[in-house]
Amino acid sequence: MQIAAKKRRAQWQERQLGIQFEVKKYQKQIEDCINSLPFTLTGAQKNAIEKIESDFQKTTPMNRLLQGDVGSGKTIVAAISMYIAYLNGYQSVLMAPTEILAQQHYKTITKLLEPLGINVDIRTGSNKGKGGSANGKNKKESTPDILIGTHAVLSDKIIFNKLGLVVIDEQQRFGVEQRSTIRQKGDNPHLLTMTATPIPRTVALTMYGDLDLSYINEMPHGRKEIKTWLVPPEKRNGAYDWIRKQINETHSQVFIVCPFIEPSETMQTVKAVNQEFERLRKDIYPDLKLGLLHGRQKAKEKSETLQKFRNGDFDILVATPVVEVGIDIPNATVIMIEAAERFGLAQLHQLRGRVGRGDKQSYCLLFTDSKNAQTSTRLKAMETSHSGAELAELDLKIRGSGDLYGTAQHGIPKLKAATFSDTTLIQKAKSAADEIFSTLSDYPSLNNYLDQTTSSNISPD
Repeated sequence: MQIAAKKRRAQWQERQLGIQFEVKKYQKQIEDCINSLPFTLTGAQKNAIEKIESDFQKTTPMNRLLQGDVGSGKTIVAAISMYIAYLNGYQSVLMAPTEILAQQHYKTITKLLEPLGINVDIRTGSNKGKGGSANGKNKKESTPDILIGTHAVLSDKIIFNKLGLVVIDEQQRFGVEQRSTIRQKGDNPHLLTMTATPIPRTVALTMYGDLDLSYINEMPHGRKEIKTWLVPPEKRNGAYDWIRKQINETHSQVFIVCPFIEPSETMQTVKAVNQEFERLRKDIYPDLKLGLLHGRQKAKEKSETLQKFRNGDFDILVATPVVEVGIDIPNATVIMIEAAERFGLAQLHQLRGRVGRGDKQSYCLLFTDSKNAQTSTRLKAMETSHSGAELAELDLKIRGSGDLYGTAQHGIPKLKAATFSDTTLIQKAKSAADEIFSTLSDYPSLNNYLDQTTSSNISPD
């Protein structure tokens, strides 16, 4: 794996001639843009921007993975990168895996960049944007400088004049072909991939050895840590009362997350979202307004439900983990997660990031019916650790790499003997790969094998 990653990186650098962006020439505009933001960038964000600026000035296209916790400000880094592309006369595209996330990015980036005269547009399955194709062939139609969307941006109808930067969010949700298709819409554009899924550093070194990595490991100034508790079953009714008090006294809104849509015969004890919604609505909170959100709803219904929640029409949103990424409700301060043992720590951390987006103190309540001591120890780690990467490392040690990120990262290979948590072995493999790679011609069968595995896939995907 290490040698294959090195080979992909070498091919990427040899065969790709990138678009060199001017950065120094536009330094004042870039600084003015950063200074106009309604908040101060963190040191980690500034560092990531500097690395991207350095990549932009090279002759090979950028190939960087930006990893940061939910709410750490990756979108701002992407927006400033797109602004630099715009100053150089190039278009950018941002591809997100869901309509919810695409809409969220569209709102954020429009707010930041439209005042600077930049034309931002959106394409999703249900939203055709401001109209027209991306190259604005009809003179009445505007040409977007930045196009944001779901896989709908891969459509043949969308043609770019000068695509200079591709940003892919939650990159593990897209297949190799989709990532390759979007890059082919330009002439070797720069590539920035982002993920909020906490990837243990050891796995990142192995899986993404062909990518340059940037970590945003600081939260924006003024964000409060989310108080997290593993609540014992006997305190469940007390927790329901406490939630009602939060809603009535502080006008907060609440997420209640359940793992499945319908109860299944094999998992009778797992809270099913439809059933739980009815129970909460009738028996626990008949005095409050509840909404329901899950993956089987149509895109329009999901958007309407979320908009109502955002507008304050619901006090509580009962949902499946569909809320895991891209939902920003600043007024939501409590998240209650049922059957928490069914989630990896990285996923629980993602879900917890749905609250704490504003300046109010926020809370995460974890529930489990499991009597397993290891489960309890694992979940209690959420009370003290607030770093996604740290929690992912811990999960890796406790659970092994069999199901590293749940369904979100099913592409992680199963290793027959080695394990991703064996950092010593990974380091040794890396050193051996470096040594072998410098004399690869001495190993013809290995070289042929690597050619077969990487030739169809020259890009870093």
